[in-house]
Amino acid sequence: MPKNIVQMNNQYIQDEHQRRKYHDEERKKRNRFMGWVLILIILLFILPTYNLAQSYQTLQERKQQYVQLQEKYQQTIEEKEYQKDIAAKLKDDEYAAKYARAKYSFSKDGEYVYTIPNLLPK
Repeated sequence: MPKNIVQMNNQYIQDEHQRRKYHDEERKKRNRFMGWVLILIILLFILPTYNLAQSYQTLQERKQQYVQLQEKYQQTIEEKEYQKDIAAKLKDDEYAAKYARAKYSFSKDGEYVYTIPNLLPK
Protein backbone atom coordinates (compact mmCIF):
# COMPACT_ATOMS: atom_id res chain seq x y z
CA MET A 1 0.00 0.00 0.00
CA PRO A 2 1.65 3.23 -1.17
CA LYS A 3 1.75 6.10 1.21
CA ASN A 4 1.57 9.65 0.05
CA ILE A 5 4.31 11.83 1.37
CA VAL A 6 3.28 15.34 2.02
CA GLN A 7 5.88 18.03 2.42
CA MET A 8 5.32 20.79 4.86
CA ASN A 9 5.47 24.24 3.44
CA ASN A 10 6.30 26.53 6.28
CA GLN A 11 8.77 29.40 6.66
CA TYR A 12 11.63 27.15 7.79
CA ILE A 13 11.31 24.88 4.73
CA GLN A 14 11.18 27.88 2.42
CA ASP A 15 14.24 29.38 4.10
CA GLU A 16 16.13 26.09 3.75
CA HIS A 17 15.23 25.88 0.03
CA GLN A 18 16.38 29.44 -0.47
CA ARG A 19 19.60 28.83 1.48
CA ARG A 20 20.31 25.65 -0.55
CA LYS A 21 19.68 27.55 -3.79
CA TYR A 22 22.05 30.29 -2.68
CA HIS A 23 24.77 27.74 -1.79
CA ASP A 24 24.31 25.94 -5.11
CA GLU A 25 24.68 29.22 -7.00
CA GLU A 26 27.77 30.13 -4.96
CA ARG A 27 29.27 26.68 -5.64
CA LYS A 28 28.60 27.11 -9.39
CA LYS A 29 30.26 30.53 -9.35
CA ARG A 30 33.25 29.15 -7.44
CA ASN A 31 33.54 26.16 -9.79
CA ARG A 32 33.34 28.44 -12.82
CA PHE A 33 36.02 30.71 -11.33
CA MET A 34 38.27 27.72 -10.55
CA GLY A 35 37.73 26.45 -14.11
CA TRP A 36 38.93 29.77 -15.53
CA VAL A 37 41.89 29.77 -13.15
CA LEU A 38 42.85 26.23 -14.24
CA ILE A 39 42.58 27.18 -17.92
CA LEU A 40 44.80 30.20 -17.29
CA ILE A 41 47.36 28.07 -15.42
CA ILE A 42 47.37 25.50 -18.24
CA LEU A 43 47.97 28.26 -20.80
CA LEU A 44 50.75 29.70 -18.65
CA PHE A 45 52.45 26.29 -18.58
CA ILE A 46 51.93 25.56 -22.28
CA LEU A 47 53.83 28.63 -23.52
CA PRO A 48 57.07 28.00 -21.57
CA THR A 49 56.89 24.31 -22.41
CA TYR A 50 56.62 25.14 -26.11
CA ASN A 51 59.57 27.54 -25.85
CA LEU A 52 61.58 24.91 -23.99
CA ALA A 53 60.85 22.31 -26.68
CA GLN A 54 61.88 24.77 -29.40
CA SER A 55 65.08 25.61 -27.55
CA TYR A 56 65.89 21.93 -27.16
CA GLN A 57 65.31 21.32 -30.86
CA THR A 58 67.53 24.27 -31.75
CA LEU A 59 70.22 22.96 -29.40
CA GLN A 60 70.11 19.53 -31.07
CA GLU A 61 70.41 21.14 -34.51
CA ARG A 62 73.38 23.19 -33.34
CA LYS A 63 75.06 20.10 -31.90
CA GLN A 64 74.60 18.30 -35.21
CA GLN A 65 75.91 21.33 -37.08
CA TYR A 66 78.91 21.48 -34.72
CA VAL A 67 79.75 17.82 -35.43
CA GLN A 68 79.49 18.44 -39.17
CA LEU A 69 81.73 21.48 -38.93
CA GLN A 70 84.29 19.52 -36.92
CA GLU A 71 84.33 16.81 -39.59
CA LYS A 72 84.69 19.43 -42.33
CA TYR A 73 87.49 21.10 -40.35
CA GLN A 74 89.30 17.77 -40.02
CA GLN A 75 88.95 17.13 -43.75
CA THR A 76 90.28 20.62 -44.48
CA ILE A 77 93.28 20.01 -42.22
CA GLU A 78 93.99 16.71 -43.97
CA GLU A 79 93.65 18.36 -47.40
CA LYS A 80 95.98 21.16 -46.28
CA GLU A 81 98.58 18.64 -45.10
CA TYR A 82 98.29 16.77 -48.39
CA GLN A 83 98.71 20.00 -50.36
CA LYS A 84 101.76 20.97 -48.25
CA ASP A 85 103.24 17.54 -48.85
CA ILE A 86 102.67 17.75 -52.62
CA ALA A 87 104.09 21.30 -52.70
CA ALA A 88 107.22 20.17 -50.84
CA LYS A 89 107.64 17.17 -53.12
CA LEU A 90 107.12 19.25 -56.28
CA LYS A 91 110.17 21.31 -55.36
CA ASP A 92 112.20 18.25 -56.27
CA ASP A 93 112.65 18.29 -60.09
CA GLU A 94 112.69 14.52 -60.42
CA TYR A 95 109.40 14.11 -58.53
CA ALA A 96 107.84 17.00 -60.48
CA ALA A 97 108.73 15.29 -63.75
CA LYS A 98 107.26 11.97 -62.56
CA TYR A 99 104.14 13.75 -61.33
CA ALA A 100 103.63 15.64 -64.62
CA ARG A 101 104.16 12.46 -66.61
CA ALA A 102 101.67 10.51 -64.50
CA LYS A 103 99.04 13.18 -64.01
CA TYR A 104 99.05 14.86 -67.41
CA SER A 105 100.28 11.98 -69.59
CA PHE A 106 103.47 13.76 -70.65
CA SER A 107 106.05 11.53 -72.21
CA LYS A 108 109.58 11.66 -73.44
CA ASP A 109 110.34 11.27 -77.13
CA GLY A 110 109.72 7.72 -78.26
CA GLU A 111 107.98 6.72 -75.02
CA TYR A 112 104.40 5.43 -74.68
CA VAL A 113 102.31 6.21 -71.61
CA TYR A 114 99.65 3.81 -70.36
CA THR A 115 97.37 5.20 -67.66
CA ILE A 116 96.13 2.92 -64.93
CA PRO A 117 93.03 4.20 -63.04
CA ASN A 118 93.38 4.87 -59.30
CA LEU A 119 97.15 4.82 -59.60
CA LEU A 120 97.55 8.49 -60.32
CA PRO A 121 98.16 10.96 -57.49
CA LYS A 122 95.26 13.21 -56.60
